[in-house]
Amino acid sequence: MIQLLRVLALCTAGLAAAVHGQPADDLLSINVLVAYHSLSGHTEQMAKAVGEGARSVSSARVTVKRVKEVTAEELFTADAVILGSPVYWSNMAGEMKAFIDDWQFKFGVFPDFKLKNKVGAAFATGGQISSGKELTMLSMLAAMLGNHMIVVSGGGAFGASATTEGNSPGIDDQELAGARDLGRRVAEVTTAVKKGFESKGNLPVTKEK
Repeated sequence: MIQLLRVLALCTAGLAAAVHGQPADDLLSINVLVAYHSLSGHTEQMAKAVGEGARSVSSARVTVKRVKEVTAEELFTADAVILGSPVYWSNMAGEMKAFIDDWQFKFGVFPDFKLKNKVGAAFATGGQISSGKELTMLSMLAAMLGNHMIVVSGGGAFGASATTEGNSPGIDDQELAGARDLGRRVAEVTTAVKKGFESKGNLPVTKEK
């Protein structure tokens, strides 16, 4: 009986949305923010591929932007945040670190944990195979964990990555495929998380005050 009532409620919601000109899928839409820094263009290529992967999930609305262009509203209204950075001395770029610092010093995420329960992921590009890509991704993921976000991987053990020098110049098809896999998995997980919270009447994101 309870299950029947749930089905009827969903059908009624979908019908109401259609009457008002709103697609039923919008009731479960998610906002995915792909924020990146890129100097050579390699990380930008990966960011666009991550965005493509996220858009392959019908519920996803995707924004791909350089970190210096991201606004507080875009950060706080995102259901998922995917960060991408080149590797500089086995760490994230200074521009990415400044953006993460801005979460508090400019946008004020603490003490309310305004990013709590958003889904987070990371990707990186580096010149050599052992250039610190995993450390870079882990450092970005650590910042997300500190903000009580839900961290996922995809395209690799810690996220998507690409080697851009030596025997592997530029971004190859396999690396782009990994980036798309990451974007798709984030969108799928975020959709599932949001559905779960909404079914309990508790949205997984905290809106900007």
